Amino acid sequence: MSPVAAPAAPSAPVAAPNPYQAAFEALRRRAPALRQEDVAARRTRLHRLGDWLTVNREAIQEALYADFRKPPSETDITEIWAAQVELKHTAGHLKKWLAPRRVGTPLALAGTRGWVQVEPKGVVLIIAPWNYPFYLAVDPLVSAIAAGNAVVIKPAEQTPATSALLRRLAEELFRADEVLVVEGDKDVATDLLRLPWDHIFFTGSPAVGKIVMRAAAEHLSGLTLELGGKSPAIVDATANLRDAAEKIVWGKFLNAGQTCVAPDYLLVQRPVLGPLVEEIKAAIGRFYDPAGAGIKASESYARVVNPHHFHRLAALLEDAETRGATVATGGTFDAAERYLAPTVLTGVPVGAAVLEEEIFGPLLPVLPFDELPDAAAYVNARPKPLAQYVFTTSPANRRYLLGAVAAGGAAVNETILHLAHPDLPFGGVGTSGLGKAHGHAGFLAFSNEKGVLQQRVGFTALKPMYPPYTSGVKRLIGWLLAYL
Repeated sequence: MSPVAAPAAPSAPVAAPNPYQAAFEALRRRAPALRQEDVAARRTRLHRLGDWLTVNREAIQEALYADFRKPPSETDITEIWAAQVELKHTAGHLKKWLAPRRVGTPLALAGTRGWVQVEPKGVVLIIAPWNYPFYLAVDPLVSAIAAGNAVVIKPAEQTPATSALLRRLAEELFRADEVLVVEGDKDVATDLLRLPWDHIFFTGSPAVGKIVMRAAAEHLSGLTLELGGKSPAIVDATANLRDAAEKIVWGKFLNAGQTCVAPDYLLVQRPVLGPLVEEIKAAIGRFYDPAGAGIKASESYARVVNPHHFHRLAALLEDAETRGATVATGGTFDAAERYLAPTVLTGVPVGAAVLEEEIFGPLLPVLPFDELPDAAAYVNARPKPLAQYVFTTSPANRRYLLGAVAAGGAAVNETILHLAHPDLPFGGVGTSGLGKAHGHAGFLAFSNEKGVLQQRVGFTALKPMYPPYTSGVKRLIGWLLAYL
């Protein structure tokens, strides 16, 4: 009788070829040459990028206006100037950052010397968001170039005009195996995340950040996550209310509230709650309706990026009003234009979605508190925010609030601007982010700090303790443990 053949084992599904594998391999082949480039070569790249920004200022303004009617002056400040600050600071400090850093020598290692030298991570991926689609692509690009990496940028599909401009920037300034811009939707991002990057720099929501982190874990890729969260602004009874109101209005309604570090809600000490709301209303009028023609007609106020986000914000507003919140100012909208007026909400009840979700738009809930520990407890009962803003003229209150509240970064009597300081590391903590960016911190994010020890040839301090472990060797080891 013939033996019965065993059934064939089912074959494992074959993964579809990655459409970006060839481009990735080209970047990998180029990376060793970039690694060897000196300070002058890297500075030249940075200077060419800076010159491109200057020459193409109008094109950048037009792209942002096309994507969500961003005022040109706002583009100048938040997209172009902010990028130029990073460029100039990095170019000016690059020689120092690249120089080996000497470290001291412990007595037990006498005869050796040690230093730290930085090297590029290799091939890196930057996934940029839609809210500041130019700056938040160029800023990490500056750090990646300075560190000597080959780079792929995946811009946001929600801002197609800016994405196309970023592609043109890359094509005009860099070889395709040095800096490559890949446009497309989330399927493109998914394909890119399947590749074994040496580092991934992602800016976006915590929900998508978790997806990126899982993808990075597959290849143990380095990771920087710039996420978001509900950043509080705390105003105590000693604050200068007009000054605080103007800075809060600027930081909150800049870019129509679509800013990761915008004040998400206000905590105001009860005695100054009413007066501060009045100052905020007045500041909104001065900024966006000085002639009384209506904020909708203002050329200084942006629009919500797309219908999806507009309807999300409209639903947050409706939910708050349905639950009993009061619209102190604003509340008007036009879906066809994706226009939502700067809106201040008071009396917002517990459970309102606007207090639970990151708003990312021009809605500002205002909540009272009695004592500083009450404000700190409210913030700390929630996920750690990306930013914390404190408005006070009391040094003691400033120290207390900065020490009692956990946040990725902070500003005192200001909003947003800590993001523009190139010597301040920027990033989140917990659900608001992982790792730091900007200036030296951004350079290090795309670098490996290699520790190097150099030993003398011949006799060294530890040679007398090599095996065999005789009684004499053991006495020396005991002395080492006791005294060194």
